[in-house]
Formats: sequence, C-alpha cells, structure tokens
Amino acid sequence: MTITLIILVIAIVLFLTEKFSADLVALLVALSLGLSGVLTLEETFSGFSRPAVITVLAIFILAEGLRQAGVTTLIGDQLQKIGGKKGSTLLISVMIFGALLSLFMNNIAVAAVLLPAVLAAAERTRVSLSKLLIPLAYATILGGMATLLTSTNIIASGLLVESGLQGYGLLDFAPIGLPVTIVGIVFIYFWGKKELPDNPAHNAMVPHTDWVDTYKLEERLVRVQLTKGSDIVGKSIANSSLRETYHMNLIAIEHEGRITLNPSPNTRLQQSDILLLEGRIEEMDQEKLKTNFIVLPSRDIDEGDLENAGIEVCEVILAPRSTLIGKTLTETHFREKYGMLVLGIWRAGRPIRSDLSQEKMQFGDALLIQGSKTRLSILSSDPDMIVPRNMDTNHHLDRRKSIFAGVIFFASIILSIIFPQLISLILLLAGLVMILTGIVKMEQAYRAVEWKTIFIIAGMLPMGIAISKTGLAVWVANWLMNAFSALPQYWVVVALFLLAVILSQVVHGAVVSSMLVPIAITVAISHNMNPRSVVMAIALATSMTFITPLGHPVNILVMAPGGYKFRDYVKVGLPLTILLSILVLVLIPLIWPM
Repeated sequence: MTITLIILVIAIVLFLTEKFSADLVALLVALSLGLSGVLTLEETFSGFSRPAVITVLAIFILAEGLRQAGVTTLIGDQLQKIGGKKGSTLLISVMIFGALLSLFMNNIAVAAVLLPAVLAAAERTRVSLSKLLIPLAYATILGGMATLLTSTNIIASGLLVESGLQGYGLLDFAPIGLPVTIVGIVFIYFWGKKELPDNPAHNAMVPHTDWVDTYKLEERLVRVQLTKGSDIVGKSIANSSLRETYHMNLIAIEHEGRITLNPSPNTRLQQSDILLLEGRIEEMDQEKLKTNFIVLPSRDIDEGDLENAGIEVCEVILAPRSTLIGKTLTETHFREKYGMLVLGIWRAGRPIRSDLSQEKMQFGDALLIQGSKTRLSILSSDPDMIVPRNMDTNHHLDRRKSIFAGVIFFASIILSIIFPQLISLILLLAGLVMILTGIVKMEQAYRAVEWKTIFIIAGMLPMGIAISKTGLAVWVANWLMNAFSALPQYWVVVALFLLAVILSQVVHGAVVSSMLVPIAITVAISHNMNPRSVVMAIALATSMTFITPLGHPVNILVMAPGGYKFRDYVKVGLPLTILLSILVLVLIPLIWPM
C-alpha cells in the first residue's frame, strides 16, 4: 500500500507539473506498479485489454467515418443555415449543435468538425469569435456528460464491472446529464456571454482582420536593399541562407517597382532588390548586415504589404491529432510542403514571431500564414490543419456513402442501448464495418484515434487495480468516514465530488476517474451506500472541466482562434461549475438513491 501511495503521489505531481506528457506518465505508472511487485504481469498490462479502451478507440473510428462520409460537413452547413443573421441565434445554435453531437462523438472531434462552420458563420453575422468559441467548447463538454460515450464515464462504468457490480448503460447518464446540459446552456446564453471578452484582435466583424496589428508584425518587419557586393546577389532564395544565416523570413521582393509576395524559392535575387524581411534585425551579424544590405528607413506597414489579388494571409489551427504537433517548421519542411510562409504563431493569448523555424508547434496553436489563394483552398482539406475561413472549396459529397455511414452509426447506438453489456463489441464492430465498406481507410482509422487518450487510460487503469488490491482504497475510505463522522454519510460523497472537480481542472479526467472511482466504490460498499450512485457523482465531477483551459483539450483548441486568456475561462467557468455542482449534488440522491 505504501509503494502504491508513493507511486500515486509522484504521478499526481508529474501530471500537475507537466514535466512529461500525460500518456508517458501513465505508462510509467503501470510499469512501476509491475516492476515493484504490486501488480502481476497480467495486471500491469491489463489496461490495454479493457473494454473501456476498446470502446473509446471505436468511438474515434466511428467519428472519423462520419467525417470521411461527409456527414459532419452536412451538419456544419446546417449550423450556418440555422444560425441565421443574429448573434443570439448563432450562439444558441452553436451550443445546441455542440451538445447534441457530443452525445455520440468525442468532444474534440465535435469541436474540430464545427469550428470551421462557426468561424464562417461568425464572419457572416459579424459576431466576435470570442463570444462563440468558449460556449462551443463548454457545450461539447456538457453534451458528453449526458451519455456513456465519454472517456471518463466509460472508465467509471468499466471499474464498476471489474468490482463485480453492474456497469452503466448508454442512457444511464441522461436523467442527470440532460438537465445539467440544459441548465449549462441557459446559463451561458443569459449570463456567461456577458462575461466573455470581445476581442478585436480575433473579431469576425472585420472580414480581413488586421493581422499586422494583431501579431504586432511591425516590430519584426524591416525593409532592406541588396548592396552591389552582396554575396547573395544572383542566388536563388532557397540557396540564399536568409533563414539559416540571418534568421529572417523573406515576405516580399520589390524589383523595379514590382512587388512579388511570397516569392518562389527558385526566384533569383538581383542587385538593388528591396526585400521585406521578418525577424530581429538587431540579432543579425552586423558586419554581414553592412556588407549585404542597406537598411531602409522604416515606414508604416499594413495589410496591403502582405496581400494582393493572388496572395492572402489567414490563420489556420493545428488539428487535434495533427502530425505537426511537437515538430518545428524546419523539421516538417512546412514552406516546401505547403508553399506557405508562417508569419507568426498565436499561443496562449500572445503572438510568437521570433525564430519561428525552430519553434516546436503545440496543440492549440494558430499559425498566421501567407500564400496563394489556390494553395489555401488545397490546405482546407489537409487533415493536419483546420482552416477557419471559407476557402470556396467544393466538397463533393457522396450521398449514398453519407447515408450508409449514418445508418451504421445509429444502428450501433440502438444496439448499444438494447445490449449495454456488449457496447464495446458493438461499437468496435461498427467501426470495422466502416473500414470494410471503404468509408474509412485503415490508415485514416489509425490516424483518427487519439492515441494519447488511449495510453492514458490503459496506463492508469492498473492504478485502479492497485488502489483496491493493496487496501489503499479501504484506508482512504475509512479516513474519509472518520473525518466526516459527525456529518451524514452523503457529505463523504460531496467531499469526493469536490476533490474530483478540483483535480479535473488540471489533470486529465481519465486519470482522476481511475484514481477516485475505486475509492468511491469502497466507500459505498463499506458504508452500505449504492456504489453506482456514488460513482455516478464522481464520473460527472470529472467532466466539469470549465475553470481552466488545462481541464480539457477542447478548451485549448479554441483558445488561439478565440484570442482567450486564462482569466476568461475562470470568469465564465467558475460560476458555471458552482451552479452545475449544486445541481448534480441535488439530483444524484433523487434519481440515484444513495
């Protein structure tokens, strides 16, 4: 028990400090429990064979099937139609669509599907994005609370089954989850939206946002003229070493009065060319600077210096499972692959403009890119990025394929309701049918799975075994009961609920569920309470990730395009969490008697 407790404390510290990625920590937890002798070899790796893991994996494949079949595109189109021309109508439509889709799909997948449609609708209705994207994120989380098909709920149900108890059915969360979802949406619509910022930097009221001002590019843009003795005269841009030697991005060339934006790497530089460069001029080798360039007097630089009839500047957002995450622009050969120049990165409410080629990209980053409109249209179909603006691409939808994918999906949902004990088998079979029928290719299925979540669940589920096996759950349960001995037993559930809510703001909900559900089951059994009722409370608590952007990946996803800061989540999420916590704690004993 002591070894388990030590491993658990170290794991919590590592999760909180984020020194290592959460999936790596989870796998290290499982290995530590095995190597220390707390768990057997079979128990150590049992997480990978749990129905909970298979169910989550199947949900990712099914969601990708709907996307590949064009079902999600149709949903996005409907959102734009129903959203109308009023901001209030669009806001309520965004939240309802987000919540409804999250009943059956992974929250991040829903946000990624709806994000382009929301941004396009915001531009059409002249509504600030910052008034829409936190509501979208919160609505997807709320919708996930009303169904079993959320990773934390799946884990809670699986741990019940492993304790010899009845797990949850697909609709068991609905009696509490649906009222919570409705109250949450109503709260955001009438009160929360007033606390949301109106960010002019990311405001759809201006069709072409002033990117120069938003990213403060004027601080990094400089005009220079090539000197007669410059050693890069006559060389192509690709061989000029502007980026490698001078750490500068070439944005435009002015030759004999003609300006070429985003020039081809094969373009040769000529004497007296005027270059518009992005970077820190003071960090350049001053001797080389004097030899090769004449720094021209500064002048006001605006959007017109970055765009013309064929070249456009826009933001793109890294997709949730983008292969670019964790890599630098140099490593991905971004400019060569996409024909685009990255002018800046928006991260956690601030722009990054220096040494972009060596900056490792992170989940939730928005990239400010410059390139031809043709290239931007092609980019909108790239799975690594979400293009938030309408690029006038024509999505060819195969109606028969869309209908077939919809039938497979809803058939799996109906069968899961009828046979709740077989839900993992049914959903995996539905995913494989989508692959066998060609709706999803095997490579697309692999890529659609959020493997980080899979490894977190598989790595942390053995901790649940260890907590129960070693008696740690009993020890914690007795401590809680002694601490609250003067109060009704229900207050122990309240304490566990609040602990789950607090931890879930900074630690992955799957981790919190794996740690606290075994303790909740022990508390319930040892004190003659209904385990399914107590675990229901903990499962719902781990989904209340509204207070910080760290609580759920979907919060991070909308942070860059919405231009949000940490405090924006607190201002809306804290009162929302308090309200919904009270509602859940009132409804639990009424609907699931203790």
